[in-house]
Amino acid sequence: MSSDTYALAGSDVTIPLLGVGTWAWGDSSTWGMGTYDTGLTRDSIREAWEASIDAGATLFDTAEVYGGGESERIIGSLLAADLPRAARVVLATKFMPSPWKLNVRGALLASLRASLGRLGVDSVDLYQIHGPISLRSHAALADALAAAHGEGLVRAVGVSNYSVRETRSIAGALERRGLRLATNQIEFSLLRRSPETSGLLAACADLGVVPLAYSPIGQGRLTGKYSAAAPPPGKRSFSNHPMEVVDGIVAELRAIGGDHDGKQPSQVALNWVISKGAVPIPGAKNRHQAEENAGALGWRLDGDEVARLDRAALGGIRSLASRVWQHG
Repeated sequence: MSSDTYALAGSDVTIPLLGVGTWAWGDSSTWGMGTYDTGLTRDSIREAWEASIDAGATLFDTAEVYGGGESERIIGSLLAADLPRAARVVLATKFMPSPWKLNVRGALLASLRASLGRLGVDSVDLYQIHGPISLRSHAALADALAAAHGEGLVRAVGVSNYSVRETRSIAGALERRGLRLATNQIEFSLLRRSPETSGLLAACADLGVVPLAYSPIGQGRLTGKYSAAAPPPGKRSFSNHPMEVVDGIVAELRAIGGDHDGKQPSQVALNWVISKGAVPIPGAKNRHQAEENAGALGWRLDGDEVARLDRAALGGIRSLASRVWQHG
């Protein structure tokens, strides 16, 4: 990596230290465009897109299952409407390897081509297996990814929610087919430190795999917007945490942010993720959120500050089903 980018293994793709997760873009069943979140509109998404790219957060992560493809369609329309910014975008999407997709090579290629159609592009920079839930072997999944890469439809390949053992296994299967595993997308934040405590981050570093951290500010819990007295909306009850404890973490984030020209709690939380060698991909529903996320760039926590946050952070390991199905 350079000081402000990572090179994705096995490709010529580089990604910035901060990206954008787009689960909420078009997924009304979970996030409620125009329902409980009335501020989430096509216009607010466009403004978040523009502000993110302008700030250097040019990696956009989506998936075929986000809103039944609506997230990909929204991104496709943004790409088509803004060619100068589109040229700077690094595009990532995912294949859901549902257990009934036994012909995984055919299913992956069909899903990928459908994603490309919704996105309006000929290829994507990063294509990821959306979870370790397939009934097929890692060899079969690697064959499917190799076929997509061989057809020039993807430039780099990754996985999501893979454990240490699973990551090493799929990386080996890919290497036997002349490919490198580039990324593993995981939930990682001050509220979910298990990727670090389990050795997953270390395994990724050993393999040259870049961890992409989804929910890096705990679905907004680390922004200071919520508290024990004013908890998050009910739709965010998954990935739940005791808010009294979260309040203590946010207080530490505020204190450290005050020593860095008044950085916001979320900016300090994102910088902590970056300090661990992971690329956070927080959501951004409007220009303000995108610009606030970008405030995590251009500065670094020192070792003592990282240690203070390590001591304040929550740990814990989630079940496989929770890891796979409840993320964005």
